[in-house]
Amino acid sequence: MQTNPCSPVGVFDSGMGGISVLKQLRIQLPHEDFLYFGDGIHAPYGVRPTEEIRALTTAATERLLSQGAKAIVLACNTATSAAAASLRERYPDVPIVGLEPALKPAALSATYPTVVVMATPLTLKEEKFTLLTRRFADTCRIITLPAPALVPLVEQGKMGTQEARDVLAALFAPYEKEEIDCVVLGCTHFPFLQRDLRAVLGDKVRFYDGAQGAARQTRTLLERGGLLNPQTTPGVIRFENSDPEKLPLMERLMDFEI
Repeated sequence: MQTNPCSPVGVFDSGMGGISVLKQLRIQLPHEDFLYFGDGIHAPYGVRPTEEIRALTTAATERLLSQGAKAIVLACNTATSAAAASLRERYPDVPIVGLEPALKPAALSATYPTVVVMATPLTLKEEKFTLLTRRFADTCRIITLPAPALVPLVEQGKMGTQEARDVLAALFAPYEKEEIDCVVLGCTHFPFLQRDLRAVLGDKVRFYDGAQGAARQTRTLLERGGLLNPQTTPGVIRFENSDPEKLPLMERLMDFEI
């Protein structure tokens, strides 16, 4: 276990969506260094078998740890669903933070709101999510909406395009008569499409994602382990991708206003 507080926090996603989490990590942990790895060659993960996702996520985690990461943030709901539990068993001394759909704040946002949970098919079918929906079944009306087609839009940098809005309009067409109160962005790619979603759904819909909660949990675990970086200057971010051609877009997304 790497216990040097000056070591970087490893952040992993199947591609570029986890940069939405990295933005929150940077806000809440401005003095930390981050090493971000995106597995662009194998993205999207959400349509792959669970065992394959677990193997890919384990390999990515080992890569980050081999480069000295002191903690791991699984900035991917799908990878969290498939591999977080097994990784915590495998690396009991490593702080490992995962993502889950932010259903709780959406469910508690109003009196029995209608909540759409957008996520990958794997996230929606996992037992952890099933238990989460049961927990809030009496608090809100939950509509689950598999949306794997949105991940490639972000991976290709198509946010803010007519194509993106057409895909979103078609996705929500079956619910056009519903009065949707909240949309849970259950994939870390989806916050990058929030402006497009607002253009399709209107300004009254509230959006929720798990990035802030994951960043808070990361800070808590680092504090608890005495691993907060003592430097007083801003931390640095290093990007890596299994598909090097994705690197310029990754840096662009870091500057993209969500």
